[in-house]
Amino acid sequence: MTNAIEASRLDVGYGGRQVAVKVLSGLDLTVKTGSFLSILGPSGCGKSTLLRVVADLLDPLGGTISVLGDTPHAVRSRRDVGFVFQDSTLLPWRTVRDNVRLPLGVGQGSLTRKIEDRSEELLDLMGLGGFGGRLPHQLSGGQRQRVAIARALLGQPKLLLMDEPFGALDEITRDRLNDELLNLWRRTGTTILFVTHSIAEAAYLGERVIVLAANPGRLVKDLDMRPLKQDGNRCTREDPAIVAAMAELRTALERAS
Repeated sequence: MTNAIEASRLDVGYGGRQVAVKVLSGLDLTVKTGSFLSILGPSGCGKSTLLRVVADLLDPLGGTISVLGDTPHAVRSRRDVGFVFQDSTLLPWRTVRDNVRLPLGVGQGSLTRKIEDRSEELLDLMGLGGFGGRLPHQLSGGQRQRVAIARALLGQPKLLLMDEPFGALDEITRDRLNDELLNLWRRTGTTILFVTHSIAEAAYLGERVIVLAANPGRLVKDLDMRPLKQDGNRCTREDPAIVAAMAELRTALERAS
């Protein structure tokens, strides 16, 4: 499989096919398997909506979309897609370990494959070995997001959707988690779609960055970052080429707003 996502003339909105305003209109998008795609755009341009369609949480109004070579519904039934939100959404009365294990007890009867308990392995992977018995309020914001990522990875998804997962964190913690996410991506080969409002974060993380414009949501910029980076999507935030790419993305974002 060469493409994780193939969307053609995709229209998305709310309120049925007679909806007055489309959130996304005529979107053509192809995302290669194993790639890291950053998504930028002003509020209301459909960034989160696109993730919801991929995750089978919202049906398109028109056009077509293929996820991992299948329908979004089939992929969701196999738990091949993981989702991480801006808020860690941990259950405060459950331990870290039990929060990571949550997918084991939710909807297992309808799954087309069995999910194994890899909670301890994932906590170690996220640098949280020994934290399994703690409650969420005993963790920092960055640690809670690591737990949320571990939970999303429990089912070994082939596609990870991340909707501003570090947006509420301080800059130092955010930069640290950016590096940890890149290391995780290199180890697992999981395809990642990462929504952010930060131009610097999008440029640093993405092999490719797209910019969506609003009213209606549409693709206005598609920037390949790979020629600017070393193997493994490695770069420094101060690299002049990355800074120049950030300026180019800022211009596109200003025009899209």
